[in-house]
Amino acid sequence: MSVYGKTNLYGYTIGILVNESYFPRLPGALGNATTFPFPVLYKVVRGATGERVVREPDQDTIMRYVTAARELESQGVRAITTTCGFTAIFQRELAECVDVPVFASSLLLVPLIARMLKEKQLVGVVTADSRYITQRHFDGVGIKPDWVCLAGMEGCPEFENVVFRDQHELDVARMQEEVVGVATRLVAKYPEVRAILLECSLLPPFASAVQGATHLPVFDFTTLVTMVHSSLVRKPFEGYL
Repeated sequence: MSVYGKTNLYGYTIGILVNESYFPRLPGALGNATTFPFPVLYKVVRGATGERVVREPDQDTIMRYVTAARELESQGVRAITTTCGFTAIFQRELAECVDVPVFASSLLLVPLIARMLKEKQLVGVVTADSRYITQRHFDGVGIKPDWVCLAGMEGCPEFENVVFRDQHELDVARMQEEVVGVATRLVAKYPEVRAILLECSLLPPFASAVQGATHLPVFDFTTLVTMVHSSLVRKPFEGYL
């Protein structure tokens, strides 16, 4: 047997571009390596804070992501994602800069989820800040605005202090209460919402609680990463006829 390789590290398929933030990342968050039952390779995008990527995206931020994505590709990853759903705004730029698949944002799941529902039913998106989701984000990942209802975590003190002010202490119970509250209010206001997407990569730790409160299918970044990973490491089926 012979093998071929040209990188320093092996055994991972997914590369994850991480915002430069220093708050706690719970199991379930993309920035916590124990979230997945398979190894991933991280690359911190220096200068790309949550505040900057969500509320102040500019060409310099895009180029920082492009550079970091190319570094991950050089290390042998077979697909690349990020830890911020708002990178939907430059999904196309990232996909063009490397020769491996890029799935920058959890918002890429919206077209799939929307097609699973009836025509008049909606995908409820719980986002980091609904005020900053624009048509450019929708265009980047192929979303029609009439597929979704948005509810943002803006105005939630624990979330905003952690994500946008890089608070180093996270009150887990308080943040869960905020996330569940946003999701349940969304469903109460829009009963046509029949599935929920937790856009922010810090929200998957609370997906079970959201599902328990809303009784709806709940999708998030981990759903997407796990699906892509499974496409890259296909194994033969075994069974009986």
